[in-house]
Amino acid sequence: MEQEGEVPHVLIFPFPAQGHVNSMLKLAELLSLSGLRITFLNIHRIHQKLTLHSDILSRFSRFPNFQFRTITDGLTPQNRTLGMFADLIRRLNSITKPLLTQMLLSGELGPNPTCIILDGLFNFIVDVDAQPKIPVFSFRTISACSFWAYSFVPMLIEDGQLPIKGEEDMDRMIDGVTGMENVLRCRDLPSFCRLKDPSDPALQHGVTQTIQSLKAHSLIFNTFEDLEGPILSCLRRRCPNVYAIGPLHSLLKSRLSGEESPLGSESFNNLWEVDRSCLAWLDAQPPKSVIYVSFGSVVVMGDGQFREFWHGLVNSGRRFLWVVRPNLVAGEDGENGIPEELEKGTKERGCMVEWAPQEEVLAHEAIGGFLTHCGWNSTLESIVAGVPMICWPQFADQQTNSRYVSEVWRIGVDMKDVCDRETVSQMVNDVMENKRNELMGSVIETAKLAKTSVEEGGSSFRDLERMISDIRLLYRRQREAIH
Repeated sequence: MEQEGEVPHVLIFPFPAQGHVNSMLKLAELLSLSGLRITFLNIHRIHQKLTLHSDILSRFSRFPNFQFRTITDGLTPQNRTLGMFADLIRRLNSITKPLLTQMLLSGELGPNPTCIILDGLFNFIVDVDAQPKIPVFSFRTISACSFWAYSFVPMLIEDGQLPIKGEEDMDRMIDGVTGMENVLRCRDLPSFCRLKDPSDPALQHGVTQTIQSLKAHSLIFNTFEDLEGPILSCLRRRCPNVYAIGPLHSLLKSRLSGEESPLGSESFNNLWEVDRSCLAWLDAQPPKSVIYVSFGSVVVMGDGQFREFWHGLVNSGRRFLWVVRPNLVAGEDGENGIPEELEKGTKERGCMVEWAPQEEVLAHEAIGGFLTHCGWNSTLESIVAGVPMICWPQFADQQTNSRYVSEVWRIGVDMKDVCDRETVSQMVNDVMENKRNELMGSVIETAKLAKTSVEEGGSSFRDLERMISDIRLLYRRQREAIH
């Protein structure tokens, strides 16, 4: 046991996007509960939003060895950063990386970090060859299956399977991805694989950061053995030290339930103002009668797509709760007006909010299905809540996630690359009634496995304990080397 003041110091740095920050804050809270010293470094504009729309300052104030620090990427809160991903990456490389290097050299962040838990989307932000050398744990906030697919992209290019040759090529099965035989079609590969030019910066960034993650001291995934065990086994042959510690929101809730904390057992890390009125609306609905619709914090759709979803939801005849962010619809001009049948159907059976407390919504007894972009946090939250999914993936890992949801885990249906009112209405009714019985067996079983994984003795519980022990061992070895 360390003496007071002699504890490992872990620096955690997430990529500046809601899903990444959310899961890494949950990990920071878990590590703080174990007594480690934690510095959570956040991009300044993201930290501003967090302090405005969440309780992070009061929640983390109970940990004397925890501190928030901020760093800039040169953008303001008004910038839509993921709409100009290449520019954001350039700024992180040219502005943020030198500032981080200076922070580490100057001791500005406190004692020299024992290790850095770094978001694997920007491994480049830390120079692994710089002095002092600090072990990097690469935290991939995506599914293990999508990361594994990323890692095969160079081989698929060399093999002539990429680039995809057009729409007529999208249903061609992909060969040679170990552990994914007869699973992936071209359309199920990560979205950057749809680029025509193999030298495109977005594709190259995805490939290089995947390679860098595999070279890290350790790999961390927000997943669990009973969900992605075969792929995790494949990954361990490439990177011996892999920690599968998910679902993180469930693991944290389990740990907090044993804590005497006035803050309760919920941790919400929102970058948007939450409208809790939807919970009262849900209270008035019959059990399993509502389809919850949310496309996350980043997806932007055209006005035509928005209207097709709206018509489809109303035409399904089902009750629906729909998260419509202010910036969800691109180029919205309002000139066409809202058709009377949409206004009437929404008033009778619908509820629209700008942002919802998603974990609470999915756990509500009124929810019967989830129409989602299939981001990894949303997918895990739906799994834990035992809610079947309709997947409409848009970018990055979401295409692969949706394929696994529908064809491997069989806990939902895949609507990728389709957006018309007839399909939306059909899929909603399939999940709510027509195919519900065949889905719910797998949904209920997977939810049980997720909950078992985070209980004492479960695979994710054990992997978190192993990671904490390994960090403490690193610290002891570093001190021995100094003395």
